[in-house]
Amino acid sequence: MGVKLASLTAGRHPALSRTDVVVLCGIALVLVANLVGLSLHGDGFNIIVDGWMALLSDWAAVVLVWLAVQRGTPRRADVVLAAAAVTALAVGDTAYRLLPAASAGDVVPTLSDGAYLTFYLLMLGVVAVLAHRSLRKQAWPVLLTSAVGALGASSVLAVLLSPALDGASGAPLSAPIVLSIAFPVLDLLLIAALAGIAATPVRVLGRSGLLLVAGLILFATADVVYAQRVQLDPVLIGTALNGAWAVGFALITVWVLVTARTRRRPDHTTVTSASDASAYAATAIAAPLVATAAGLVVLLVASQTEVSVLAVSLAGSALALAAIPLAFRHRLLHSLSRTDELTGLPNRRALAMDVATRLRAVDARPSALLVLDLDRFKEVNDSLGHEAGDRLIERISARLTGALQAGDLLARLGGDEFAVHLHHADRMRATAMARRLRAVTARPIVIDGLSLELGLSIGIALSPEHGSDLSGLLRKADMAMYSAKATRMGQRIYSEGDDSNDGARLRTLHELRIALTDDQLVLHYQPKVDLATDTVPGVEALVRWNHPTRGLLYPADFLDVAENGGLMRTLTRVVLELALDQAAVWQAQGRELTVAVNLSSRSLADYQLAGVVTRMLTARGLPGSALMLEVTEEFLLVDRDRARNILMRLRSAGVLIAVDDFGTGYSSLAYLRDLPIDELKLDQSFVIPMLDDDRASALVASSIHLGHSLGMRIVAEGVETAEVLDQLAHFDCDMAQGYFVSRPVAANQLERWLDDRAVLPIDVPAGR
Repeated sequence: MGVKLASLTAGRHPALSRTDVVVLCGIALVLVANLVGLSLHGDGFNIIVDGWMALLSDWAAVVLVWLAVQRGTPRRADVVLAAAAVTALAVGDTAYRLLPAASAGDVVPTLSDGAYLTFYLLMLGVVAVLAHRSLRKQAWPVLLTSAVGALGASSVLAVLLSPALDGASGAPLSAPIVLSIAFPVLDLLLIAALAGIAATPVRVLGRSGLLLVAGLILFATADVVYAQRVQLDPVLIGTALNGAWAVGFALITVWVLVTARTRRRPDHTTVTSASDASAYAATAIAAPLVATAAGLVVLLVASQTEVSVLAVSLAGSALALAAIPLAFRHRLLHSLSRTDELTGLPNRRALAMDVATRLRAVDARPSALLVLDLDRFKEVNDSLGHEAGDRLIERISARLTGALQAGDLLARLGGDEFAVHLHHADRMRATAMARRLRAVTARPIVIDGLSLELGLSIGIALSPEHGSDLSGLLRKADMAMYSAKATRMGQRIYSEGDDSNDGARLRTLHELRIALTDDQLVLHYQPKVDLATDTVPGVEALVRWNHPTRGLLYPADFLDVAENGGLMRTLTRVVLELALDQAAVWQAQGRELTVAVNLSSRSLADYQLAGVVTRMLTARGLPGSALMLEVTEEFLLVDRDRARNILMRLRSAGVLIAVDDFGTGYSSLAYLRDLPIDELKLDQSFVIPMLDDDRASALVASSIHLGHSLGMRIVAEGVETAEVLDQLAHFDCDMAQGYFVSRPVAANQLERWLDDRAVLPIDVPAGR
């Protein structure tokens, strides 16, 4: 049968579309023209530069960010709030330029002031979402870092704003003066909060966060200058300040665009090692050190000249918070380094420390270490996205926690892998607990409206029977888990045979890496004969490994190793390239053959697949009909909307679609009506026994009739005798594939077989 291949993993940073590039370039040109115009047109308002060009760049940015939000799947709260904040800025700029200016004595804020305040409220919402994503069990260190940074920055800001504050103290309180002081304070508070989030061991902002921080720093700088000048002129249009605000606006816009097109990581990176902890420690104390230095500078200046009481108070508060005992910080950091960010469970580092302590206890009794791995979790991530995968992991961890007893330790090792240490447990209790954990996991979980049922593979290592140190127990439990997964047993206690199996698996994985780069993979091709015309319209490509010492290996010998070893993406690309290279050779020879490649559901869940396939076809000058992708019923039914979207993109490129092993999957046939399918392949489990089994014969006949009524071709697999071929022709089956027609052979052998058939065709019974 066809080779089952895994996914071409989607990247985290989808490429910008041509439209995005054009619009971004347009915004950049307008921004540059605006800045040049500001520097050349002199003082005062210019309708072209300060009016139309500035507003055009603002609203073009608004359109672009909302288009990015619309394309985002799923839509993220932080991106939506940030897009709304950009819109509020554009509204504020528009009102600032087109509506009557505020007067010095106004008490009520203008529309532009309200829009700018809305920007800060929405950005605080963005910070709240980011904080929720990064804090979890880490709130106090982040809040402490942010508070120290905010107080230190505010003390410096109070010094810079002293002229404005002094002027405000002797003048009637008005909205322009109050807001001119509030805006830079809000800028610095946002920057301080973002700095605190960036100091967590969870990488939420990434490098693109520098764009946001840079934009806010420009805003803060311009707002400080504005606060010092607003008492003289409440409307400062056509000055360098507008240039600073415009560049800051552009940086924030670009950050929104990058964030909207960046997928969240499936596994949140937390501090798990001593080196990571040291790196985080340096980051975590950087902000307090800078804030402390800023506070000391302010106090030093206050000792030499007159500084406002507010500035001195803020600087003193920053120093007081920064003086929290270092040991307390280390305790906080130690707690962070032991906690999994997503689930709140102990992480791998905590497991290593706690289990080692248990095993060293003087009164240590027999115990068990279980390694748990979810089955088919990658398919959920690929089909529904990492957000759904994260929610699934949280739900699973809650179920596992509820199933354990007092004294048992559950930890998340990373990804979809967990570990459980059962204190005072023998073989019987470990086996019973494994069954219990599998039972609670097997119950359906509803995620995004879909009911998911996932299995759990568990490997068990016993102490002291299998060792008394954690590393050895973990290695043996992991080997047992892999054996349980490979044999679909569900759970397995480690045995000595697992060592040899694990060694063979590692050797195979190492050799397969070499094979993928040394062109050791080859394809064999099995022809499909048209029963009406006795022609061969296509072949199915089947991968083989031409191993240098073990000879020709079949898929069963290496596909599972490739999938668990993370090599399926490379293997998939190699098979597609080999198949299309051969199709191009046959096309040059005048042989119009469609080459079929059977891909797994994970491969076809990749949104990039259509683009990859299209580029491969174009590079070889092949039409889309030169390739047929054989899919499984499982893929078509897990997420029908996603399946339709991907298959329609492939169909638009001319690629043909077939359903492999038809009749062995789920019972629903609704996908045949909704999805673009060209061909159904009847599984050999129905075809082989059809002469001796009336029910199998009836299923074959009814499937052929069903496919024809929907306009699909029917291919019968596993044809091994002339009698079966005769019966299929009698049922009006379209094509046949099997050993009676031809075994899978190398390309040159297939060419000779095709040439021989042209001279002496086989006798195909007429059934129509």
